[in-house]
Amino acid sequence: MLKDLKVVFMGTPEFSLNILNALIINTKVIGVVCQPDKLVGRKKELASPPIKTLALQNNIPVFQPLKIKKDYQDILNLKPDIIITCAYGQILPKEILDYPKYGCINVHASLLPSLRGGSPIQRAIINGDKETGITIMHMDLGMDTGDIISLAKIPIEDSDTYQTLHDKLSKLGEDLLIETLPSIITGTAKSVKQDEALATYGYNITRADELLDFNLEITKIYNKIRGLSPKPGSYLMLDSKIVKIYEAEKVYDLSYQDHQNGEIVKVDKGIFIKAKDGLIKIKTLQMEGKKKVDAVSFLNGYSKNLIGEVVNRSLYER
Repeated sequence: MLKDLKVVFMGTPEFSLNILNALIINTKVIGVVCQPDKLVGRKKELASPPIKTLALQNNIPVFQPLKIKKDYQDILNLKPDIIITCAYGQILPKEILDYPKYGCINVHASLLPSLRGGSPIQRAIINGDKETGITIMHMDLGMDTGDIISLAKIPIEDSDTYQTLHDKLSKLGEDLLIETLPSIITGTAKSVKQDEALATYGYNITRADELLDFNLEITKIYNKIRGLSPKPGSYLMLDSKIVKIYEAEKVYDLSYQDHQNGEIVKVDKGIFIKAKDGLIKIKTLQMEGKKKVDAVSFLNGYSKNLIGEVVNRSLYER
């Protein structure tokens, strides 16, 4: 049934790779649409989205419109039976949504209507959610507002980072899509409208979101660190330099309650920073302009005693 299904796939980041690969194996992918190549890194080298690389490896035509609302005719010319998107990054115009006979279907990394938007995985961890999942949904003109076709749930472990949860959800999305597609093709899929009263949003992460605030509870700080690890990475300021934090630990120690929030109160196989209700032990970090290292290596190479230093001090003094 699926082998003759003509699919145009739209996606951009690494998260979409499992889904595209599954479609290549199980269907007839006739085109891939992704965001334009971007300049990345200090050397500003032009890099292709991961999805483009996989498509070209399989001799699939790739389209990279800057604004799909204005540049979509090449996609319609392929005459797809269905369009499937996953983390594409642009809202589709009505002309595309109305074209395929089986519609436009989206694979979204949350349990809709919770966490609509571009950063549902990061936000689920940062929010301290206990579970998340994948939603297969019909697309409409809104942002992740279409009718739900199927859902699959997984727990969020306290040890999960953005990367580990990303990988779990990508595989879950692949499995759920292939399981759901036959019912879409046969017309037996049952869909339900989203409850707008329950809608929440996982907006894209901003630079301000990445800053750690040690006036908060240690659980909130810890959740932000793991929710943004390894990328884009949370950060603090030390000696007016950005320090990215990739791995940390909550320490329920109230013996430093008289110290200032953000103060480095101890170094012992880690850097212990006072927060509202305990300590955050920094385990893996990266000083601006340096390599990512564990805290022990960082301390061995740092020239001054950090005890008593207050992180983010330069921000407070502005």
